[in-house]
Amino acid sequence: MFRKYPDGVYRVPAFEQFPWLEAGFGTRPAGIWVRGPLATLKQVHSDRWICADGRQGCLGEADALLSQTPGLMIGVFTADCLPVLLVDPEHRAVAAVHAGWRGAARGILTAVITAMQVQFGSQPDKLLAAIGPAICGDCYEVGPEVARRFQHWFPEREDLDSGARLDLPEVGRRQLVEAGVPRANIALSGLCTHHGGEEFCSHRRTPGRAGRMLAAMGLRIERRPEDAKGADPRSAP
Repeated sequence: MFRKYPDGVYRVPAFEQFPWLEAGFGTRPAGIWVRGPLATLKQVHSDRWICADGRQGCLGEADALLSQTPGLMIGVFTADCLPVLLVDPEHRAVAAVHAGWRGAARGILTAVITAMQVQFGSQPDKLLAAIGPAICGDCYEVGPEVARRFQHWFPEREDLDSGARLDLPEVGRRQLVEAGVPRANIALSGLCTHHGGEEFCSHRRTPGRAGRMLAAMGLRIERRPEDAKGADPRSAP
């Protein structure tokens, strides 16, 4: 289960074991909840990714950001689409992914994991992943032109040619597993943006005025022992 904190951000217990990692899934009340430099994207429902390389601000048109830079947060905005956060504890590398149905159909999570292998030397079976609040399978009805594009990930389903309810979080989970991430390493929030009420932004529930929620992660700047000399211990975060 994800834990909701007083700042309105849901955090993942599996991520909190790493003191050098900051990660969370924001809600409508949380707003831009990160402190310090933040890198974002102009999201275009693609399978493209950008390596932040220490830069902040909007870095271009893509739907995933990668980083290995302490002190920089990377983030994506969603309102029903799938926010996915990935961490490689061995190489201290992270990725933030926006996956709507178009990006998911193009296999954006597979593309990001491949990119982490190339950029950072990440091994898929060592990655941890968290899938945040998104529209659930009971609420997301799509036409046949969309549904049939997911036949590969739902070989057991025979209803995708006529339109169906699509479980985007399950699509994400299956893509991650197919890319080599162990099932035990994948955390799902189980939170639906559509029927979850005003806590969440939802394009389906309030089209045209949904707003967006920030899912973000990054590496903390670790303090060296000499930095703490003479410091008031009460000032430590």
